Amino acid sequence: MVRAYREILNIPGALRFCAAGLVARSGGAMMGLGLVLMVSAIYGSYGLAGAVTAANAVCWALGTAVLSNLVDRFGQRRVMYPAAILSAIALAVTVVLAVMQAPAWTLFAPVMISGATGGAPGALVRARWSYVTDNPDQLHVAFSLESTLDEVAYMVGPVVATALSTGVHPAAGLIAPIILGLVGAQWFYSQRSTEPPVQDRPAAPEGAAWRQLVLLVPGVGAVVAVNLLIGTVFGAIDVSVVAAATDWNARPASGLILAVFSLASAMAGFYYGARRWASPLPRRFLIGVAAMFAATMALCLANSTWLLAALGLLVGITVAPTLINGNSLIERLVHPARLTEGLAWMGTGIGIGASIGSGVAGHVIDLGGYSLGLYSVAVFGALTAIIAFASARVLGRAVASDDPAAVAG
Repeated sequence: MVRAYREILNIPGALRFCAAGLVARSGGAMMGLGLVLMVSAIYGSYGLAGAVTAANAVCWALGTAVLSNLVDRFGQRRVMYPAAILSAIALAVTVVLAVMQAPAWTLFAPVMISGATGGAPGALVRARWSYVTDNPDQLHVAFSLESTLDEVAYMVGPVVATALSTGVHPAAGLIAPIILGLVGAQWFYSQRSTEPPVQDRPAAPEGAAWRQLVLLVPGVGAVVAVNLLIGTVFGAIDVSVVAAATDWNARPASGLILAVFSLASAMAGFYYGARRWASPLPRRFLIGVAAMFAATMALCLANSTWLLAALGLLVGITVAPTLINGNSLIERLVHPARLTEGLAWMGTGIGIGASIGSGVAGHVIDLGGYSLGLYSVAVFGALTAIIAFASARVLGRAVASDDPAAVAG
């Protein structure tokens, strides 16, 4: 099992950009929970916490779509290095305003700027993998490794954010993302040998197709839509877990509970990536979504931190394999010259979905307590499954064509 991962990490430069990419996106794993903990503690409102988190996530999602297009046109370092610096500065301003207990409305502008300029380091790392190898089996392993590392980040991030926010200061959980963002950006974007070169786009008449939104590529919109709804599940879980743990007088445990979700996902992703699967990719994608729906339904039974963590294992097991399959579908459907944009739309979907999920969950929790938050997770899980299965035929046809000329955009 380990041999497959060792093989791809022996590709020249792969280990360095993989490690740097992990650092660069680790801060993002702390952002959502860090904002919820800071705002709910200082301002005393989960609704406001959800709204601030949603504003950050929406702007991150929309900004990532724009930045990824610019990256494909001008290169990773030229676009994303200055953007990462601006994002860190804007987040620092948000923290200062919160600590000063400035009016709540003042938090929105800097947190939105921070989100809009944050970018999607995970998509950039995956684009580098596609550049350093064109072997489908190696790409499957590489994408699986990245999904596993995503979960490692989301396993450690919430624990660190919770420890800092509850043990040091409510705003301390957002200091680490600032530092990690700056360090990761310097390390990752300084590696020029593995940065994908900018590819020339075809001249007219084909050139008009390249101005077409990548979401209009057959099958891509369906996958991104499902990813958006998966994001609503993530956003609702973040806020609901904090609210539930607080109601059970165990607020510091919220980070550990979320870490259990991510640990289970990381282990599932590691195992999934090491295997070679014979079944069709769209079918595996649908199976993963169905399993996630069933697991979210089980969360409604939680009435203690231990049971919530145990049920979180079931949710976590379904996450990484489903995200791996989604990214693999995008890699199949999108032309290489627009791969960063295509992969970034996956992150954009997650971000928009997380903002919706956290916002909705925050408001229903203010109205009826944490239990309504957990029910909202199940509702979002059901919507995810409905959209996925409704799109199955379209997605199957798009993957069956598998013709780069036809799906170039």
